[in-house]
Amino acid sequence: MKKLVLLSALVLFSSSWSLAQTSSAQPPNGMSEVAAYSIFLGNYKNESYEGAIRFGRWMWKGMPETIEGYSGFDLERNLDRLITAYGKVTETTADPSLREAYIDTALIIYDKVFDHFSKDEISYYDWYLSRGRFYQTYSSMVENAEAKSTEDYLKAFELSPEKLTKLGNGYYVQSILQGLVSQNEKEKALGVIKKSEPYASSQLQGFYDDIRQKLFDSPEEQIAFLESELKDNPKNEEVLRQLLTLYQNQEMYDKAADISQKLYDINPSYENTMALAEMAISNADYDMAIRYLKEAMDKAENAEQKAQIAIQISDAYLNQEQLQDAREYARMAIDFDSDWGVPYIQIADIYARAVNQCTNNRKMTPEDKVVYWLVLDYLDQAEQVDPDVANEVQRKYQAYEPVTLTTTEKFFWNPPLETGQDIAVDASLNECYGWINETTTVR
Repeated sequence: MKKLVLLSALVLFSSSWSLAQTSSAQPPNGMSEVAAYSIFLGNYKNESYEGAIRFGRWMWKGMPETIEGYSGFDLERNLDRLITAYGKVTETTADPSLREAYIDTALIIYDKVFDHFSKDEISYYDWYLSRGRFYQTYSSMVENAEAKSTEDYLKAFELSPEKLTKLGNGYYVQSILQGLVSQNEKEKALGVIKKSEPYASSQLQGFYDDIRQKLFDSPEEQIAFLESELKDNPKNEEVLRQLLTLYQNQEMYDKAADISQKLYDINPSYENTMALAEMAISNADYDMAIRYLKEAMDKAENAEQKAQIAIQISDAYLNQEQLQDAREYARMAIDFDSDWGVPYIQIADIYARAVNQCTNNRKMTPEDKVVYWLVLDYLDQAEQVDPDVANEVQRKYQAYEPVTLTTTEKFFWNPPLETGQDIAVDASLNECYGWINETTTVR
C-alpha cells in the first residue's frame, strides 16, 4: 500500500508530474503561496485534479493556517478538496502502484487532519463520516476497507447517534451493523441497535429484526436478550412488539397476551387495540374481541380499515349465534366499501345460519328452503360487485343451491310458486325468520 517512496523518486514534467510527492512544504517553482493556491483552486473547480494536486500538495505537507494576501483561506476545507482530488485522479490512473499511492496519500491527509485539529476546531463527526465513505468508495485499493469504514462510521455514530441513524434513511447504521455482524461483534451490534432504536424508522426497525436473527443462535436467546432490554426500559414499544412476535411464533400465548395488554396500556393506538382484539379472537373470547374491535373502528384511518373491522365484528357475533347483530355489522361493512364482495357473502352465511337455528331438532320444511334463495341472491351480489370472490361464491353455491325448493315443492305451495315471483322472507314463513324481513325471487 505504501508507495510514497516510489513516488518521491519520480520526477515527471508531463501530466503525470503531479504524482510526485516531494518532501517540500513550499509551493512549486518558487511561487508564492497565494499564487499557488489560486491555481490550485482554479484547477479543482475545473475538475483538473492532477493540476490541483501539483499546486496544492504543499498545503497538506505544511498545514498552513493562513495564507498571506488571502484572508478567506480555510485549511480544513482545502484539505478536504485535496482528498477529493487524490481520489478522483486514482479513478483515471492505470498503474496499480500509483493508484494505491494516491489513496495512501489521501489517507495520510485524513490522519493529519485528526492530528492537527482538535474536536473544538472541526467536526470529527463529519470527518469520520468522510473517511468511512472514502474507504467504501475505494475499497478495492484499501486493505480491510470494510472493517475500517465500519470503525469510522461507528466513531461518527458515537458522537451523534440520532444524526447518523437518520442520515441516508438509515444507510450508515445498516452499514455499521453489517460490518459488525461480519466481524462477529455481537455486543457492539446490539449496543448500536439499542442506542439508535429511538430514532429509527419502521423500515430500519425491520432491518434490526433481521440483524438480531443473525446475531442470535436461537429464538430463546433472542427472547432472553429482549427481556433483559425490557428491564431497563419497560415501556419500550419496539422491544415489546418484537417480544410479542417471538412469543407468538414460539406459541407462548400467555406471555403474548401480557405483552399485547402492556402495549395497549402504554399506547392505546389503532395497531395496539387491534392486537388485543386479534388476541381475544384467537382465544375465542368474542365479547372481549367485539369490545376492542369497536374501539379500533373509532381509531381507524380509512373506510377500508373500517370495513374490515366491521366484518370481524360480524364474525364475532356470528360465532355467538347473534345473527341480527352479525348482519348489522356486515351491512355496515357494505356501507364502508360497497365494492367488496366479502360482506355480501357474510350476509349469505348469516341467513344460512338462520335456517340452522330455526330447524334445530326438526326437519327442514319448504318454508325453510325459501331462505336459501335469499342466500343465493347475496352470493350473486357478491360476485357482481367483486369478481375476486368468484371462487368462494361458486363453492358456496354448490353447498346451498341443492337445498332450495324442488319443482314439486313449488307446485304444492299454496298457491303454487312461479319462477320470477317475489316472496317474503319474514315471519310469514316462520316466526323465527321475522327479523330477516327481506324479499327474494322464486328460482
